[in-house]
Amino acid sequence: MKALSLESYNNFSYINVPDPDFGDNDVLIRVNSCGICGSDVHGMDGSSGRRIPPIIMGHEAAGTVESVGSNVSNWKPGDRVTFDSTIYCGECKFCALQQVNLCEDRRVIGVSPGTYRQHGAFAEFVSIPARILYRLPDNVPFEEAAFVEPVSIALHGVNRIPTVKSKSAVVIGSGMIGLLVIQALKLRGASNIIAVDLDEKKLKKAKELGADDALLSNENTVSSIHEITDGGADISLEVVGMTPTLNLAIESTRKGGSVGLIGNIEARTDFPLQSVVTRELTLYGSCSSNGEYGEALNLISMGEIKVRELISSIAPLSSGAEWFSKLYNSSEDMLKVILKPDNEL
Repeated sequence: MKALSLESYNNFSYINVPDPDFGDNDVLIRVNSCGICGSDVHGMDGSSGRRIPPIIMGHEAAGTVESVGSNVSNWKPGDRVTFDSTIYCGECKFCALQQVNLCEDRRVIGVSPGTYRQHGAFAEFVSIPARILYRLPDNVPFEEAAFVEPVSIALHGVNRIPTVKSKSAVVIGSGMIGLLVIQALKLRGASNIIAVDLDEKKLKKAKELGADDALLSNENTVSSIHEITDGGADISLEVVGMTPTLNLAIESTRKGGSVGLIGNIEARTDFPLQSVVTRELTLYGSCSSNGEYGEALNLISMGEIKVRELISSIAPLSSGAEWFSKLYNSSEDMLKVILKPDNEL
């Protein structure tokens, strides 16, 4: 099969590789659409440490069942599917607690952090355990189904906050996940959603998708948020993962408020401990998703979370290196690029 392989850092090759093996409990999927995730872009240069070459990346995908393992009875060739990005063991204490995103033997599709290598869906085929497959509603095209993974992450990040209804909320970052978080907050009944970003075009999109206010990030942002919310937002959700944005989220939150941490660009950040302690803030880390795939599919199907508007380009897999370069260098104003095997275009 053809695949887009990260052969060394910042170096992709579109090459022939063997079709993936699949076991008795697995399903071989013919990939139709796979989105380029921000974590893939940050992983290609080695900065995240989670895409050690050689690796076929890609975990935001959908396609059709090509073949099934001997123990698989609930799927058949031709079924339209998407899949969880997390492969969990189903046996550890966290899986028993239904916290599969914290599985002790967790693997992520399209990731190679050094302890494992799990090739992903920037290829004609990908092998997936049958237990993490989801059937696509008839009205959801493959390109939109490729958004189920990021929608599930946004839902999980919002779900981590115990009470959202009628609360004011600040979302720091209006990229792909931020725009999905804004929509999830709206669905959960947040009363006043404030989007913050450095890009006016992204802020415009944030307002189109449900933000009540949109603020350019500058030296006046915190004071503006405190003025709008009369003392700070009830909830802040940080979807970037850097020291400046983390600090902005914390300082934008009222005393006794909640801060959700979804972004993860930097492994370590400077942390304003005193501000958190003296104002008694509660921090909620959010890792991937945990059972939100079904709801994500349903919301996309019903049009309650809009994803079609977030597609910047649909391109052949053979041109993937070029699109990664554009995203990495921010040479064009783009949100989501969907790659499709050349024979699917």
